[in-house]
Amino acid sequence: MLRPFSSFSLFCSRCSRKNGFTLIEMVIVMAVIGLLLTLAVPRYFVALDNGKVKVQQQNLATVRDALDKFFGDQGRYPETLDELVQKRYLRSVPVDPITESPDWIVIAPLDTSLSGVYDIQSAAKSKGVGDDTATKN
Repeated sequence: MLRPFSSFSLFCSRCSRKNGFTLIEMVIVMAVIGLLLTLAVPRYFVALDNGKVKVQQQNLATVRDALDKFFGDQGRYPETLDELVQKRYLRSVPVDPITESPDWIVIAPLDTSLSGVYDIQSAAKSKGVGDDTATKN
């Protein structure tokens, strides 16, 4: 009597080991994953920090532009950053992405006859962060 031909039964009859992975295969895969992570993770954190610095620079430029417009319209500088929000020069005081709070260092005008907020800087203590005089107009 002839049995029906099945490719699966033919394959399984020739297969001497069970399905699955050996320990050495798993160790090699884990080592490759570990190697890739050691290359990728540091670059990710550097890119994340660079992104925060770029957002901080953009926030500083936005507030400085609002300060200039306020001075042009009112003929004086605002007493606080909240005054820029109250008079609708800003929707809200932007958050410093480095410190994750809207705490900016307020700089008074150099001219002693004027008062108020002339400029701002970040309150971050990191080296090279917060004082971007190169982007100041």
